[in-house]
Amino acid sequence: MCGILAVLGCVDNSQATRSRIIKLSRRLRHRGPDWSGLHCYEDCYLAHERLAIIDPISGDQPLYSEDKTVVVTVNGEIYNHKALRESESLKSHKYHTGSDCEVLAHLYEEHGEEFINMLDGMFAFVLLDTKDKSYIAVRDPIGVIPLYIGWGVDGSVWFASEMKALSDDCEQFMAFPPGHIYSSKQGGLRRWYNPPWFSELVPSTPYDPLVLRDTFEKAVIKRLMTDVPFGVLLSGGLDSSLVASVAIRHLEKSDARQWGSKLHTFCIGLKGSPDLKAGKEVADYLGTRHHELHFTVQEGIDAIEEVIYHVETYDVTTIRASTPMFLMSRKIKSLGVKMVLSGEGSDEIFGGYLYFHKAPNKKELHEETCRKIKALYQYDCLRANKSTSAWGVEARVPFLDKEFLDVAMSIDPEWKMIRPDLGRIEKWVLRNAFDDEKNPYLPKHILYRQKEQFSDGVGYSWIDGLKDHANKHVSDAMLTNANFVFPDNTPLTKEAYYYRAIFEKFFPKSAARATVPGGPSVACSTAKAVEWDAAWKGNLDPSGRAALGVHVAAYEGDKAEDTRPEKLQKLAEKTAEAIV
Repeated sequence: MCGILAVLGCVDNSQATRSRIIKLSRRLRHRGPDWSGLHCYEDCYLAHERLAIIDPISGDQPLYSEDKTVVVTVNGEIYNHKALRESESLKSHKYHTGSDCEVLAHLYEEHGEEFINMLDGMFAFVLLDTKDKSYIAVRDPIGVIPLYIGWGVDGSVWFASEMKALSDDCEQFMAFPPGHIYSSKQGGLRRWYNPPWFSELVPSTPYDPLVLRDTFEKAVIKRLMTDVPFGVLLSGGLDSSLVASVAIRHLEKSDARQWGSKLHTFCIGLKGSPDLKAGKEVADYLGTRHHELHFTVQEGIDAIEEVIYHVETYDVTTIRASTPMFLMSRKIKSLGVKMVLSGEGSDEIFGGYLYFHKAPNKKELHEETCRKIKALYQYDCLRANKSTSAWGVEARVPFLDKEFLDVAMSIDPEWKMIRPDLGRIEKWVLRNAFDDEKNPYLPKHILYRQKEQFSDGVGYSWIDGLKDHANKHVSDAMLTNANFVFPDNTPLTKEAYYYRAIFEKFFPKSAARATVPGGPSVACSTAKAVEWDAAWKGNLDPSGRAALGVHVAAYEGDKAEDTRPEKLQKLAEKTAEAIV
């Protein structure tokens, strides 16, 4: 993971401007602590803070075409870079480095702005053509890699990996939309990523478990491309467990393993939390070198301000989940690991959140999954990227692979409907695809473990502790007057008010607060899905335990109040037996 900053069209191109851009780029150095680079061409500046993952020795940025007339600063990974280098149009080109991102400059030389669809990866980049001083900025399909765009009063256009690098110097700014390209030649933004599912029309492709499994395995394997130590974030839930299982199968039969005899896995939680127990069980089953990390509620609370500064949001569920991930990433980096695989995206694709139990029909379920995927860049992608990059660690997410998305989102959503009468729990299509009796990927009860949101799985007392802390710092009068203090996206709870006040301290401009979405939500639903159950309207909380009547440890008032680990284990085992 790297940090990029590009300023195009500065009126003042003096030494003072260069010094200012270096200073602003330094705000991104946590993302790329390994090296810094800056290219200046007249009134255009491309800066880069590098986290060296591929070709650590010679792959410093910015990167160039052969004659150095095309300059590019990139954050991300191009997984198909070798195939692109060997393609007919590029095989005659000469390369200066082994970086996977150098291919971008050469693709532009051959194909102009129309090469973006050829890329398979996660990326945000700015490319400058010095021959005519034109430029493009591009963000990957789903927004796995963050990017912001801003405009200065002098007419300059700014691009940065994080808001903090441009918010002080731009009059207006916003999150750069995923799947878009900004072209100085064509003027403004246009969408380059247009998959069939984006229209939200209900697909009809029959469910094929073997195709789904094969596509996901390919997505995991391509993300093992690295020249540095790596691992897997393993909470013990379905998604992270499948990532770890597929990764270790591939490593056992290939020569890709370079960092010891075992795959490293990592899990964090309060002592006795559901994730720690499940994570260890999966790690023991797979035979990984497992690192179980603990934190206390107070340690998490102490980190909140720093988390909000790095993650750049005041969204409640994002901050709840970002904090343990932020703490875990610090420990991971201390062990010398620079890249991890993670399980984000699965719940959005397959309707895995517990509120999907109340989806009235397949059309509404499919439309909700589309809405959730489109919004990932504001929530889970933002969390996974910025929580890890705060400590110079790169997170890769196989479930958001472009090909896997095409396959998974083309399945007739009737197969994704939760049907207890047919033994189908949430994400059944994924669970079933990896339910191999002869060569099991996972223990049966893990494969059919109920969905546990990361902020819940690290320990239920984590969220309860956050609420208690906010109640002590936000008075009833403060919340009553919240609509006057924060008229835009007004916080509705003391916890939300507490986060918002911290955010405003770091990012006081109206453009900054507009980058954070709002609206009612239950168990991570969109506002539209809240309409599925009238009971939810009085229980608006992003925790999975807000899914009354669904979660086995739902908030008090629901029938299922027993949250003892042994009770949860028995329920998981019963679910697995029922499926069998």
